[in-house]
Amino acid sequence: MSLAPFDHQPRTRLIYGNGTLARVGELARDLGGSRVLIVSDPGIVKAGYVVRAVSFLVDAGLETRVFGEVRENPSTEDVDRCLAVAREFKADFIIGLGGGSSMDTAKGCNFILTNGGRMHDYWGVGKATKPMLPLIAIPTTSGTGSECQSFALISDAETHVKMACGDPKAAAKVAILDPELTVSQPQRVTVCTGMDALSHALETAVTNKRNAFSSLYSREGFRLCHSGFSRVLRDPKDLEARGMMLLGAAYAGVAIENSMLGAAHSCANPLTAKFHVVHGEAVGVMLPHVIRFNSNLPEIAAVYESYFDGDLADRVSELLWEAKMPRQISEYGVKEEHLLDLAEMAAKQWTAQFNPREPSVEDFVGLYRAAL
Repeated sequence: MSLAPFDHQPRTRLIYGNGTLARVGELARDLGGSRVLIVSDPGIVKAGYVVRAVSFLVDAGLETRVFGEVRENPSTEDVDRCLAVAREFKADFIIGLGGGSSMDTAKGCNFILTNGGRMHDYWGVGKATKPMLPLIAIPTTSGTGSECQSFALISDAETHVKMACGDPKAAAKVAILDPELTVSQPQRVTVCTGMDALSHALETAVTNKRNAFSSLYSREGFRLCHSGFSRVLRDPKDLEARGMMLLGAAYAGVAIENSMLGAAHSCANPLTAKFHVVHGEAVGVMLPHVIRFNSNLPEIAAVYESYFDGDLADRVSELLWEAKMPRQISEYGVKEEHLLDLAEMAAKQWTAQFNPREPSVEDFVGLYRAAL
């Protein structure tokens, strides 16, 4: 691979280790917070992690409010509900505690709270003109890598189109990676987020924007996630494996920030929009077919071979089988007559342009048909 130029500017301090949630109070205080809004979801609230975070913040002398109603695949409605709480509380600091949905909602709220307007105004890159509130991201799943990205993925509540809203100011000041927070994940969440993280590592490895820096994180992200995934499936309480998955997902998030994603994600979003397939499952079911599609380029095939000593597409299928995840989109109700509509949607996804082989609508039909 030729060494493409890059300009990496670290924006997020990474803190990794068991029990590191306990540092959230001192960190928020040191970053100037006084009125802290925690953005989370009902499952994380029920698990007790929000109460623990609040106690650490209160011990540090900070006023705290919780918005604990984030929904999966957050929409503009979710952001607006969070925003109302932030405004009423007069928050000057935000914490995203949970999966990618919580962190995306926290970022989306931050955009509008500080810069005004509505979410659509920030669709794209660099649309925020004013400073944003400091943000601490605390992932409780090993999946999106949102804690290491400056993008919020928010769906339009009416059209269900996912809007990628990115700005360097939206990146978290600190990401706390505490493996202990991921042990309580339900098995289904573990497999869906784990497959998402693996797909991030593999897609960022081959995009047309990849460079020497992103490749470091893609490779190490894959090594950690691939090593930890099967172990976590066998023993959900394997804390070392949980840590590998959490750190691997974060590294893959750094890779996304510097390399973007490809056709597997382009294929996944229409499946989520039209058939309500959970994102990790949607990416996972398409990933083997995208790997084979991209492998027609010798340079890309060589990258895949350097990642896994064997057929990588088959290995991903094996992992799907291990995780008891569907390997055909027909299991979600997709039929031949749906393929063209899905393909036309996939071709319009922003990630399609970064795939190493530029896929046409006909190519997307072929990918969906292969997965049928």
